[in-house]
Amino acid sequence: MTIGFIGLGRMGHGLSNRAKQAGHTTHGFSPSQSSRDEAAKQGIQTHSTLKDMIDALPSPKILWVMVPAGEITDSVITELSTLLSQGDIVIDGGNSFYKDSQTHFTQLQEKGIEFVDCGTSGGLAGEEIGYSMMIGGNQKTVEYLDPIFNALAAPDAYAYMGPAGAGHYVKMVHNGAEYAIMQAMAEGFEMIESGPYNLDVVKVSQVWKNASIIRSYLMDLAHEAFKKDPSLESHTDRVDDNGMGRWTVNTAIEYGIPAPTISDAVYARFRSQQDASFAGKTLAALRNEFGGHKVHKK
Repeated sequence: MTIGFIGLGRMGHGLSNRAKQAGHTTHGFSPSQSSRDEAAKQGIQTHSTLKDMIDALPSPKILWVMVPAGEITDSVITELSTLLSQGDIVIDGGNSFYKDSQTHFTQLQEKGIEFVDCGTSGGLAGEEIGYSMMIGGNQKTVEYLDPIFNALAAPDAYAYMGPAGAGHYVKMVHNGAEYAIMQAMAEGFEMIESGPYNLDVVKVSQVWKNASIIRSYLMDLAHEAFKKDPSLESHTDRVDDNGMGRWTVNTAIEYGIPAPTISDAVYARFRSQQDASFAGKTLAALRNEFGGHKVHKK
């Protein structure tokens, strides 16, 4: 099949290169010249404008959008609605909010353009070992695209989830669970580092990542990080969030679904983004006021 990728960042580059290696004719567009140059080195047919790439694709034209969620994705979908024709297909492989994907499906369906939402996981390793893909949209369209998903995904790592938005809904929940798992791991390693024994986190993570009940790809990554810097001196404790954890918590609230662990993990990230917590200062001040407890001054 022939496919055009919009966005040639780390994930877009990996996806487009994997598609090409699987034998698909692969085109790519990015406003960044350096990204286009890097993709061209891998044999991707790059274009300096979106229209040029679309004109180079056979019908039905298949476009894979891999750009930041929100306004940028919205603008790309809107532009595509003016450049594509009935029967063409748009795949959003980014981290869009599932309700936005429902809107994009309706927006493009009005012009006879098919829309598929594909939650994509796998990170940088996905280019080599394949990605995990959670797919929503019209089932017949998804079945038509099966050769592409089969090429991009790892074995048994992609599936049709349901109608428009379902793919991105599953990916949203996946990322919420990821927040919680990572937070639990972080707290566990803090107990290893700060507990009553002088423990070696490299040795602990080596054992945990092999045959233990909590072995996982994330544990593999933790072990690699500790090997590079056992005390993590080169890191701060600030952890950004891309919004998907918030969406998961908000959706849980909307539907009355208990998700306390995911919620706590999201709030932990918020706390890490503060230089100092006003809540913490307030607690210290209150203890000092009622009991004369020590206040640690700056």
